[in-house]
Amino acid sequence: MTNDHQVIGIDLGGSAIKLGRFLPDGTCLQSLTVPTPQPATPTAVLLAMVEAIAQVDPQRQAVAIGVGTPGPADAAGRIAKVAINLPDWYNVPLADWLEAKTGLPTVVANDANCAGVGEAWLGVGRKFKHFILLTIGTGVGGAIILDGKLFSGHRGAAGELGLITFNPDGPPCKSGNQGSLEQYVSVTAIRRRTGKEPAELGALAEAGDPAALQFWSEYGKDLGAGLASLVYVLSPEAVAIGGGACACAEFFFPATWAEIERRVEPCSREGLQLVCAELGNQAGIVGAAKLALTKVVGNW
Repeated sequence: MTNDHQVIGIDLGGSAIKLGRFLPDGTCLQSLTVPTPQPATPTAVLLAMVEAIAQVDPQRQAVAIGVGTPGPADAAGRIAKVAINLPDWYNVPLADWLEAKTGLPTVVANDANCAGVGEAWLGVGRKFKHFILLTIGTGVGGAIILDGKLFSGHRGAAGELGLITFNPDGPPCKSGNQGSLEQYVSVTAIRRRTGKEPAELGALAEAGDPAALQFWSEYGKDLGAGLASLVYVLSPEAVAIGGGACACAEFFFPATWAEIERRVEPCSREGLQLVCAELGNQAGIVGAAKLALTKVVGNW
């Protein structure tokens, strides 16, 4: 593959659509963020994406497109099966639509999976063959990288790490589960539990506020208890945490690690590292671009 094989990575979010045009070595040549249309119906989003693609690739140098959407895609990477918090997104044939509009081969994947692929390619995951990523935002997404490759399961929907049951009697979840991990550690849960934003709680903890420090300790304990189940199942080399809460990791990682140590047998956590993701809100477009490169070269 030469540097003529440029690709476009797209990260579709509820409030913004992020795009980047990349070389095969991961160099981002141009990036762009545009508002997500409101209401974010499939037709409106498609038109916004097509316009943004023309802006980020005015000379039509890209040869493929990767798209991350906020929900599971089918195993073939063609259909956005559900997009959480976007109206009317059920079994949307997004790859077909974009290919028809742009003429470029397109692959669709879950946005957290894209973030995991991005971290594996250019971020913290470069150091590990086996790691899991939890993206902590409005909800809690996840990605599983095994032997250097994204694991997406039988039908493409694996890796929903935030939807594991944490408390059988806990708050209802949009997934249909009850008391899922994301109901305790997402940014939405932090707001519900404290009435504050993570950044505000981080600033209070930095200033030594006892209540904020206590909250982060309890938060870290909950996160560690949830991660214990995942560590037992997957025994990864590392657990990476990304998203809005990671800026406060210094206040909750100690409690998270202490809980993992308390709950997980040493043989299942030997050498385990707890780390912050490195790519921030660019992870999604980086991973989507990598998946587009995969489509061009045929393997990752």
